[in-house]
Amino acid sequence: MLTQRVVSDPFRVRRFASPLGVIAAVVALLLTTLPTPASAATASAAVLRVMSYNIHTGIGVDGRLDLGRTAATIRAARADVVALQEVDVYWADRSDYADQVAELARLTGMSAYFAPIYDLDPEPGHTKRRRYGVAVLSRHPILSATNHEITRWSTVDPDAEPRPAPGFAEVVVSVRGTLVHIYNTHLDFRPDPTVRRQQVEETVDVLRRDPPGARQVLFGDFNAEPDAPELAPLFTYARDAWGARDGGLTFPADEPVKRIDYVTVAGPVRVLNASVPAATASDHRPVVATLLLR
Repeated sequence: MLTQRVVSDPFRVRRFASPLGVIAAVVALLLTTLPTPASAATASAAVLRVMSYNIHTGIGVDGRLDLGRTAATIRAARADVVALQEVDVYWADRSDYADQVAELARLTGMSAYFAPIYDLDPEPGHTKRRRYGVAVLSRHPILSATNHEITRWSTVDPDAEPRPAPGFAEVVVSVRGTLVHIYNTHLDFRPDPTVRRQQVEETVDVLRRDPPGARQVLFGDFNAEPDAPELAPLFTYARDAWGARDGGLTFPADEPVKRIDYVTVAGPVRVLNASVPAATASDHRPVVATLLLR
């Protein structure tokens, strides 16, 4: 409608009696129809709504397994890309030996990539391998996916020492032709920050491998608050989507006292807004952000 009205305006120049009037009218028309640099940049940018969510294998603060409730929380966020931590695939009876990645993809209508931290033999009486890790759901096409290794201290092997292990997911998605590198991680939970510090250093090393100017979004349960010294190298490289000095508490979900779940961005990505919905389908609250891809 607006375009049609603008196109019809040139016929009005006939009302001017002098050539100067005609020139003035044409100049005015051009000034009102040509995009400014700012408006052109906004028009060409893509908006991406994202979510980071430690789903606690579908178990809520009430101790009840309900993956449908988890999916409802994800759908309510209206996110285009969702990064999930603590996801079971045929893992144990705590999650009914379900493939939670496939089930959540079905319930949300999104594509999925799963990056297992652990990949173990089936339990007696079962035929599927037991896997546990992180996942990414996306409404946009997933062009590639990688399960990176970082240092981990196993929670399933009591004799283990910290060593490289998978579970740091990267997917490249196309948002209307704009490429975005999506990363999803779950850092060590122990009070001693030694392993977590090493994980952060290795995480930044991986992020730096992308081409200069790459659009990057890193999600995760970092198991540390924003002022933790071990997170400093990460926040030097990437920007915390929350931005504010306080608020945004995510854990525990019913009465949160800590902010340990994050959306961070790097490259030509602008954070338009961020929120922490008061959801109790997990022991963590999710973090939701709206991003402008420039």
